Amino acid sequence: MAILWDKTSQGRAVKKVFVKPNLTLFDLSSNEPLFSPKEVLEGLLESEKRLSSKFFYDQVGSDLFQKITELPEYYLTNSEIEILHNNLEEISDLVGENAAVIEFGSGPPLKSRMLMKAIKPSLYLPLDISKSYLLEASKRLAREFSWLQIRAICVDYTRAFQLPFDPEKKRVGCFLGSSLGNFNKSKALDFLIRTKKFLGHGGELLLGVDMKKSAEILDLAYNDSEGITARFNLNILDHINQLCAARFDPANFVHLAGYDENLGCVQMHLVSEVDQKISVLDTEISFSKGEKIHTEDSYKYSCKEIEGLALQAGFSKSVSWFDNKKYFGLFYFS
Repeated sequence: MAILWDKTSQGRAVKKVFVKPNLTLFDLSSNEPLFSPKEVLEGLLESEKRLSSKFFYDQVGSDLFQKITELPEYYLTNSEIEILHNNLEEISDLVGENAAVIEFGSGPPLKSRMLMKAIKPSLYLPLDISKSYLLEASKRLAREFSWLQIRAICVDYTRAFQLPFDPEKKRVGCFLGSSLGNFNKSKALDFLIRTKKFLGHGGELLLGVDMKKSAEILDLAYNDSEGITARFNLNILDHINQLCAARFDPANFVHLAGYDENLGCVQMHLVSEVDQKISVLDTEISFSKGEKIHTEDSYKYSCKEIEGLALQAGFSKSVSWFDNKKYFGLFYFS
């Protein structure tokens, strides 16, 4: 495995790792920390304490999320795979030949494999904040698709960034799963505006969207019987302990998730079960019994809402596909 330091067209340093003949890793985290201890402290000092959902995704969190996608209550993955299975030929025709496929978030391997087999892009660029998870997922794809050139990029794609090189091909973004829902409506619009600019002239976007549905279905999906989602939520505290030399005891918190129909959003929190004081970056943070830390939002959309948001961001016509129950949608915007 050869390692080089290179520069982007903007003159910023980038770590370049040659992993396999068809796989190169670009580590943009060398420019600025992806997980900022300062951001943790700022969130915990707010009147309503919060932690960004990106702090879920250390290696343990990424592995737990993979397990969540396999749960029977978590309808989303099976719904999305059903859509892909039934519509890959049409999606492939829309993407066309010789495209650079850019995947925001290195998601479940099955979906990536399905896309690569159908689209056969000349270049695949997976983006993810977790370097270890990104590298392992990319290695698996590189072994299976020896013909596929993979340029994996470790980056926080929720912020503005530039690719370390120009693919010089039509850019097709893939933002699968329901990660767009982790932004509130204003931030979702900001993300789509940045994405439209990032994809450039002729760029297109395949977007996964969790559709609005009953509170009963959603509450089950975020409170699974095996407690995997609870472990995923609580693991954020272990990650913060490592990152900030903090002293959270996850046993003193419980997972809470529920759907707010007025907001159209599932909200996740961690609830303190005791009065406690915790040191974070040499700052004492007080919790009263019952006090919450907000860890994630997951907004759900109607067709009209998501198409309107994309139109505001500068995208034009769309093609959409749904699973049989219409729990989930894939939208293709140009």
